[in-house]
Amino acid sequence: MSKRVFPFLFHHLQQQSPLKPLQISFKVEGTVQGVNFRSFTAEKAQSLSLTGFVKNANDGSVVGEAQGSSSNLDKFVQHLNMGPRAASVSKVDQKDIETKEGEGGFEQ
Repeated sequence: MSKRVFPFLFHHLQQQSPLKPLQISFKVEGTVQGVNFRSFTAEKAQSLSLTGFVKNANDGSVVGEAQGSSSNLDKFVQHLNMGPRAASVSKVDQKDIETKEGEGGFEQ
């Protein structure tokens, strides 16, 4: 496919490449602190080979970033919407952010 003939499509396909990692930031609201949500999140991220972090926020939410393949990030966000058994998730916000080179592991 020629970059000159289809520049927008070429750029879009590059963005969607399964080999190119994507990164999201996320915020989970509801009853998500004191219910092992961070451990749950880290476990799910590690099982999906994602890198990043999760932490408690001062407003009672849980926030973080995750980097990996598009399909694994989609699965990860599904897990965030469910949460661990003791949690009650009312809202999950996510947005695409710039990837970070050399990131390894998932911290909590």
